[in-house]
Amino acid sequence: MSASDASAGMHRPSLSAQVYRALTTAGLPLIQLFIQHRVMRGKEEPTRIDERRGLASIRRPDGPLVWLHAASNGEAQSVLVLVEQLLNATPDLNILMTTGTVTSARIMGDRLPKRAIHQYVPIDRATWVRRFLDYWRPDAGIWVESELWPNLLIESRRRGVAMALVNARMSEASFSGWRRAPALARELLSCFELVLAQDDTIAGRLRELGADPVSVTGNLKLAAAPLPATAGGLIELQDMIAGRTVWLAASTHRGEEQIVADTHRNLADRFPGLLTLLAPRHPNRGGEVEDLLKRAGLTVARRSRGERITAETDVYLVDATGLLGQLYRVSPLAFVGGSLVAHGGHNMLEPAILHCAVLHGPHVHNFRSIADELAAAGASLEVADGPALSRTLAEFLGAPKRIESIAEAGVHAAERKQEVLGTVMAELQPLVARAIARTR
Repeated sequence: MSASDASAGMHRPSLSAQVYRALTTAGLPLIQLFIQHRVMRGKEEPTRIDERRGLASIRRPDGPLVWLHAASNGEAQSVLVLVEQLLNATPDLNILMTTGTVTSARIMGDRLPKRAIHQYVPIDRATWVRRFLDYWRPDAGIWVESELWPNLLIESRRRGVAMALVNARMSEASFSGWRRAPALARELLSCFELVLAQDDTIAGRLRELGADPVSVTGNLKLAAAPLPATAGGLIELQDMIAGRTVWLAASTHRGEEQIVADTHRNLADRFPGLLTLLAPRHPNRGGEVEDLLKRAGLTVARRSRGERITAETDVYLVDATGLLGQLYRVSPLAFVGGSLVAHGGHNMLEPAILHCAVLHGPHVHNFRSIADELAAAGASLEVADGPALSRTLAEFLGAPKRIESIAEAGVHAAERKQEVLGTVMAELQPLVARAIARTR
């Protein structure tokens, strides 16, 4: 055992961590009610709920195991390319991916390569965390972006798990919050042997909170592989669209679907046969969104019911996961949601790399650097509100050559970001190799 392993084993949680542990231990009845509430709302899979209590549902593969934790769908998809690189670099390696949302679990089930498996992350209660770690025995842990669970981190360090925080993100609001608990922040960030930040601002915040060492490697979401699409599904969707004028509203949030409905009504007379493709960020809101669209007087075909687009369909409501790759490929331009409401936006490089012109609202603070770079390349356009979205779409739908020019610029801008993956791997691979060597 190395000196760092020994110190990890002797580590005693701080007073803040001990209080947190006591609360999560004594709060079992409330945690159970919380789980039940999430099950009722469709936010947990009843058949896999034991995974949230640290009970594995599949066998641990033999040999070295690297554990990657990503909070939800966006973070998980951003590291799929990293998963493939790690597996290619070590032929006998297996990877355990943990996430906490139903949507991410379903997509990971479809997209994880061989030798990579998915489980739900255990709820951060010490007994369940220990059960999880006892069973999986990870050699190394890679945490993605910004979700820091005290029990899970401290128990992992106590067992000598080599850990890295990749694609690290720290918003101004989160930074202000952690500064009110500096001892706990320092303790949790010290669990990581390596921290890879998205940019210099984030790196500075993490260093101030106690992370060391911190390197700036860029945003892994910039290097994500193009979203997938099956040939059969793509052909079927193209056949249903049948040459109609089409646009896409992707990853929308509550408040944006009304804007989409108003936009379609504003444009329908000018563009006869207009078809709006609408993919809410959370597919479980399909019923709510359908009711809104119908109250607006629109004819809706709903993907989750297997309904097909007909000549009368105004809006094709795609309330299902894993289909954005198809939608971006069939629509010449897309509005990326979470940006006309104060959510922070979503990854605009996903449509850009698939030759889709990008529109977004002003609230893109989670992807500000991407928005700025796409705008500088002439690959996207910001719209201030619903009326501006209608005006811009009216201009674009009547100018296919302009759409093509923006889409081409987007492809080139997205392709230039692929070097991020190599930078992250160069930093991460030595830590993973050392961790695996210790257990062989």
